[in-house]
Amino acid sequence: MSFGPNPWQQLHWDERAAANFMLGGTGAGLLVAWAVSSTVTPDWQGYLLAGMACIALGLGAVWLEIGRKLRAIHVFFHPQTSWMTREAMVAVILFGFGIAALGSGLRALGIAAALVALGFVYCQGRILRASKGIPAWREPTVTAFIVTTGLAEGGGAFLAASALVGGTQLPGLAFFALAAVARVLAWSRYRARLEHGLSKRALDTLNPAGRILVQLGTIVPLVLLLAGLALPEFARTAGIFAGLAALSAGWYLKFMLVTRAAFNQGFALPKLPVRGSR
Repeated sequence: MSFGPNPWQQLHWDERAAANFMLGGTGAGLLVAWAVSSTVTPDWQGYLLAGMACIALGLGAVWLEIGRKLRAIHVFFHPQTSWMTREAMVAVILFGFGIAALGSGLRALGIAAALVALGFVYCQGRILRASKGIPAWREPTVTAFIVTTGLAEGGGAFLAASALVGGTQLPGLAFFALAAVARVLAWSRYRARLEHGLSKRALDTLNPAGRILVQLGTIVPLVLLLAGLALPEFARTAGIFAGLAALSAGWYLKFMLVTRAAFNQGFALPKLPVRGSR
C-alpha cells in the first residue's frame, strides 16, 4: 500500500466485517418477513431460530476480527457515541425476546423480537454512515439502502424456505415484492448521490454489483413470482429461485461495498513549506 493524495482502500474491515452486514441484515429481515406472515405460518419456531442464528453468526464473524478476543465486552461501554455499541445492545434485547419466545411458545414474543430486529438493521446502516473517512459509507442514504436490502434479503430467505417446506402465502409474497422494489429504489438514490463524490476505482467496483442487484436481484425474482402466480405448478420452484436470487445479489453488493469499494478520499496539501522562506 502507498499512502498519498490518491484514495486508497481501507484494510481494517475485511470479509468478516462484511459477513456481519450480510448475515445480520438477512437474519433481521427474515424475522420481519416471518412476523408479517405469522398469522398464516404455523411452524414459526424454525424461522425465528434461523433469523437469530444468522444474526449470531454475523456478530461472531466480527468477533473473530478482534485482536484480543476477551476485550469484546468493551463494545458495550459507549452507547452514547457508538452505533456498534447500540447494535450490540439491541442484539441482546432481540435474543432475549427470541429465546423467551422459543422457551414459552408465545408467538407474540417472537413478533417483539422481529420489531427489535428492525432496530438492529438500522444500527448497521448507521455504523457505515458514521465511518466518515470512507465516502461510499458516509453518504447519508446508505442507511436506507442497508435497511431495505436487509429486508429484501430476509424476505428472499423466507420466500425460499417457505417454498421448500410447502409454499408461501400472500403476505410473504407481498412483503418480498415490496422489499425488493424498495431496495432497488434505495440503491438508485444512493448510487446517484455518489456520482461526484467517489473515486473512479470505487465506482468501478460498485457499478457491476449494482447491475447485478437490479437485474438478478430485482427483475428476475419479480418475473419469477409473476410466473409462479400464473402457473401454480411452477410456483414452488419460482419461489425458491426468486428468493435465492434476491438474497445472493444483496450479499454480493454488500460484500463489495464493505471490502472492495471502501476507498478513503485521500488527502491534499494546498500549502507546502518552502525552504528558506517564511
